Amino acid sequence: MDLQARYRVPALTGLLTVVSLALVFGAVLGAIPRSALPAAPASVLGAIPHANAVVSALAIGTIVGGIRAIRRGDVARHRTLMLSSFGLFALFLVLYLYRITLAGPTDFTGPSVVETYFYLPFLAVHILLAIIAIPAVYYVLLLAYTYPASELSSTNHPRAGKLAASLWLISFSMGIVVYAMLYLVW
Repeated sequence: MDLQARYRVPALTGLLTVVSLALVFGAVLGAIPRSALPAAPASVLGAIPHANAVVSALAIGTIVGGIRAIRRGDVARHRTLMLSSFGLFALFLVLYLYRITLAGPTDFTGPSVVETYFYLPFLAVHILLAIIAIPAVYYVLLLAYTYPASELSSTNHPRAGKLAASLWLISFSMGIVVYAMLYLVW
């Protein structure tokens, strides 16, 4: 365990959060130049939202599995599943940032009344929960990295982990609904 990092968990959480959000907002707002990334055929860019929906569904499964494992006291399985969840989140983020940087956001093509009164508020809540989940996830992972498993119960890891997992599950689930509204329903 890294003792120096242990005492810097809040600062490291803040740093990772700022970097992650800067990348996301930079991509969404067009601040990342397209020339900074290799070009991809339209078919690849078009497949990314579908791949990310699958990644999100897999992440939901690994998060739920991780929660069930820790409730049964299976720390090793919990760790494996939660690290898998984080890996899936990282994959989702890389694919999302790549597509957004090269192709921009997808426009909602459904009825304007649905866009105004359901899609945009739903999307706003999804985005807000995703933003809040990022530091919670980093904090919990950094605690798990810097403390032995036998000491984690005396840290904020169990309490913060419940919050992080809940936010993560809701955000991934809402993301799948957003995907469905953009690509399957309209």
